[in-house]
Amino acid sequence: MGDRWHVEVDRSVCIGSAQCVHRAPDAFRLDTARQSHPREPETDAHEEVLAAAETCPVEAIVITLLGSGEPVFPPED
Repeated sequence: MGDRWHVEVDRSVCIGSAQCVHRAPDAFRLDTARQSHPREPETDAHEEVLAAAETCPVEAIVITLLGSGEPVFPPED
């Protein structure tokens, strides 16, 4: 992919399903309240991170291109 991403989790939406941790354990962790957090908010583009965002049941993970802010996930309609 070659791009750099900014990864955020909207913790007001996150339900703590841990799907992100199962898909990308090196990229996400749950805190003691079972809320997801990116391990590194700025990261290289990676299929596992995108898969984690895509499998989040409430779409709490937002990925944008670092610098431009262009959405990666969820895609703009």
